[in-house]
Amino acid sequence: MRGAVVERALQEGFSLCRVVRAGPLEGVPEGLRAFLARGRHGEMGWMERRVDWREDPSVLWPEAKSVIVLGESYGPEFDPMAALEARDRGLISAYARGRDYHDIVKKRLKRLGRWMIDEFGGEIKVFVDTAPVAEKPLAQAAGLGWQGKHTNLVSRDMGSWFFIGSVFTTLEIEPDPAEVDHCGICRKCLDVCPTEAFPAPYQLDARRCISYLTIEHAGPVPEALRGKMGNRIYGCDDCLAVCPWNKFAVEAADMRYHGGTETDLPALEELAALDDAGFRARFSGSPIKRIGRGRFVRNVLYAIGNSGAARLRLVAQGLCEDDDPVVADAARWAVARLG
Repeated sequence: MRGAVVERALQEGFSLCRVVRAGPLEGVPEGLRAFLARGRHGEMGWMERRVDWREDPSVLWPEAKSVIVLGESYGPEFDPMAALEARDRGLISAYARGRDYHDIVKKRLKRLGRWMIDEFGGEIKVFVDTAPVAEKPLAQAAGLGWQGKHTNLVSRDMGSWFFIGSVFTTLEIEPDPAEVDHCGICRKCLDVCPTEAFPAPYQLDARRCISYLTIEHAGPVPEALRGKMGNRIYGCDDCLAVCPWNKFAVEAADMRYHGGTETDLPALEELAALDDAGFRARFSGSPIKRIGRGRFVRNVLYAIGNSGAARLRLVAQGLCEDDDPVVADAARWAVARLG
């Protein structure tokens, strides 16, 4: 059965497929509770809810016997580190340049699940960042990859650029061996972080992470961190991009993950001019849409302040009295920075 499931998963477009038994995840309760106790999750209050589900997939769905964990490449066509030099343009994280991966991956998972039911019976539930599932520890337990020193998943086959999805099933499927750590003495991901978001190897303080600050954090970003954000306006790829294991990475096969004119280093003045309707129209079908116009334009204004482009000072001045106080605050900061 396992071989047939793996073969079908690859036919559906997934790049990696491994299996793990549904059950407690070693080390997750201690690590997760310590992370939460230190407040390193910031405003992500949802992480505190249903902690028991994250610690043990069998609590999430007691009938589940196996979990099929899948990886799907979104390997970028561009070099995120080189794009940092385009200071008057907005840099959007590679995963968010195309269509929303939640929709694409979930449809693949459902197709695989329906095929499994038709072939072998049982019941299934599918998840892709849509439930309290500890996806990265689960993927490591299944042998998909290991959590590197930057806490993200790394694969010997694909590097760092891939999404994770899972199919929980009541079927008993032979599991794969767990993956072990292959980071060795390398610490490139830790040293490259502009905001020093890693207190120690394998630890992340989300409150200092640019991905968190530009996506999850709703209010003004602490002033001490704004200047370190550069032109990153949605997410950050630095710790992924420098990983040596990316020599095995492959470009996304699904063209929907590649960006277009809306997301490929767009001009900052163009983005700053977006009102709510314009923002929603421009990013329809994109994961960027979920953060809303206010948070997005706030990020754009921080990038304008970091651009060093005097011509953008007038753009920021035009937003100093914006109806959104967070946007107005960011605009005033950008004006002062460029002045």
